[in-house]
Amino acid sequence: MVANPTELITSDKNTTVKLVKALLTQSRQRKKQGQTVAEGVHLIDAALRIDYPFVQLLVAASAHDHPEVQQILTRLPTHTPILTLSDPLYESIRSLGKGIDIMAVINTPMPSLAMIQDDCLILNDVQDNGNVGTLLRTAAAVGIKNILCTNATAQAWSPKTLRAGMGAQFTLTIYEGLSTQDILDNVQTPLFATSSHTDTVIYQHDLKKPIAWVMGHEGQGVCDELMQCATPIALPQPNGQESLNVAIAGSLCLYETLRQRHYQ
Repeated sequence: MVANPTELITSDKNTTVKLVKALLTQSRQRKKQGQTVAEGVHLIDAALRIDYPFVQLLVAASAHDHPEVQQILTRLPTHTPILTLSDPLYESIRSLGKGIDIMAVINTPMPSLAMIQDDCLILNDVQDNGNVGTLLRTAAAVGIKNILCTNATAQAWSPKTLRAGMGAQFTLTIYEGLSTQDILDNVQTPLFATSSHTDTVIYQHDLKKPIAWVMGHEGQGVCDELMQCATPIALPQPNGQESLNVAIAGSLCLYETLRQRHYQ
C-alpha cells in the first residue's frame, strides 16, 4: 500500500525544510544534529534493502506519481513521515541536478571504536568527498567492513560522499573523528601504506593475513606517525608518473589483497 502524501509545503520557512537545507550544505549542522540526507532513488533504495531507518522522506509534488517513487513508497515502514514539497521549493534546496526528486533524512551512525583485529581501511586525512566515497565503495566490494577516519578526513556520511559511495556506507562500520593515537591504540592488525620511499612493490608482499590499509592525504600522503608503524609498499609505475590518485591507489591495493586470497 502506497503511503499517503502529507499536505503540500510551499514555504522555505518550514522547520523541516530549513533543517534539511542546512544538512545538505553545512558539515557543522550534520555533526550537531547527528543526521544527514540521502538524495535520489538509488541511495534510498540502498538503505531500504538493508532496512536502514529513515527519519523522514521529502518528495517533490510532481515526483509522487513517478513509478520509482511509488515503488519506494510501497516499501517504506509503516508510519514513516513523508513531507511533500512544491516543485519550486524542492528545487531550491536540492543539491542534485534535475532528476527524480526524493530525499531522506537519516541518522548518522556513531559507533564507538573498539579493538580491531580484522581487515580494515584507514583514511588518514583524505579530504576529497569523491575519493572517500570511491574508497568506501571499493572496500564494501571486496568485503572490508571496518573503516577508520582521522579528524581531517571528509565526512563519510555527507550527501556528496554518500553519492560517491553509491550507498556503500549502509553496509560498513565507519568510525570518524579519530586521532592517529586512537588508531595506534586500537588497531592490532599490521599497517600497510603506499609510499614513494620504497622499492618493494605490492606484488612482493604476502597479503593473505588481515591487513590495515592506510590511505593518506591527497597531497601530503600518510602522516609520519602512522607511516613509522606501517610496512611501506610501492605501486609500480613504469611510465614514471609521480603518484596515483589516492582512490585509484587504494582500490589497487584492496583488489591485490583480494586476488591473493581468493584468485590464486
